[in-house]
Amino acid sequence: MLKKIKFKSIKYLILVLLLSLSSVAFVGCGEDENTVNIGYFNNVTHAQALLMKSDGSLEKSLGNDIEVKWTAFNAGPAEVEALFAGDIDIGYIGPVPAVTANVKSSGDISIISSATKGGAILVKKKGSDIKSAKDLANKTVSVPQIGNTQHLCLLNLLSENGLKPITEGGNVNVTAVQNSDVENLMERGDIDAAIVPEPWGATLLGKGAELVLDYDEIYYSGDYDVAVVVVRNEFKKEHPDIVEKFLEQHNIATETITTDKDECLKKINTELKKSTGKSLGEDIISKAFTRIGVSTELNKDSIMDFAKISKEQDFIKEIPSQDSLFTK
Repeated sequence: MLKKIKFKSIKYLILVLLLSLSSVAFVGCGEDENTVNIGYFNNVTHAQALLMKSDGSLEKSLGNDIEVKWTAFNAGPAEVEALFAGDIDIGYIGPVPAVTANVKSSGDISIISSATKGGAILVKKKGSDIKSAKDLANKTVSVPQIGNTQHLCLLNLLSENGLKPITEGGNVNVTAVQNSDVENLMERGDIDAAIVPEPWGATLLGKGAELVLDYDEIYYSGDYDVAVVVVRNEFKKEHPDIVEKFLEQHNIATETITTDKDECLKKINTELKKSTGKSLGEDIISKAFTRIGVSTELNKDSIMDFAKISKEQDFIKEIPSQDSLFTK
């Protein structure tokens, strides 16, 4: 009789434990349902994200029932992986990793808005004989990352001027260098030129580097998307109201930066210092935004051309359709 009681007690305890675990799981799902995860970079080309985060405008728009979690990334591939894992629902990201994410997710991740345009320049070390893109022959040119937006801009420039990287049988040595290391490597003579995004362009020019090509001479006369907004379509389908309110605030932030740039740049700079411990000099961020355009209107042609270059370089296996890549 005692053994039977013990057995029943054990069964009861197991049942209670299972119910408890189910309850915990249910609570967890409920919290996730009430959270939107936003990915972004602590970079001025993600200006709307920095301004929205500074103002708390998205949180105010969504109300107390929806929690907003902001996650900063240092590189596109890391944010793409977070999107694949479902850790990020909406993200500010470069157009090239956005295309990659769309292809590799079989269309689950799509672009819903532009954020910024242009914002990259080609600089050379002081005293170099480089005067145009044609002069990059037999030179070493750095990009922030192989396969990123600036790298594809450089590849397009080389192609337009009858040049090729060494890896394709040409005579231009293209190498990946962190933006913060460009100045030192130029001084040492390890690199001759670099295509860099803002605010590194303004920073390098302020430290003695010389301009070869301005932002409007790099690609599409500067009218190309350098940062876009992507969404997981599964999240968009389940939470269309959240995505709609996000886009409303993104549009408002874009308009505010356009109409009240000086005040917005102060807020963006304050947010950078809060998030990274460092702010930009007022002159640097101001000069950077003479080369960065803020916009919600996508230049789809520029993005599709990025996709074609990515396919040619075997970064992606296929060129996505516009219907898959862009959604409203």
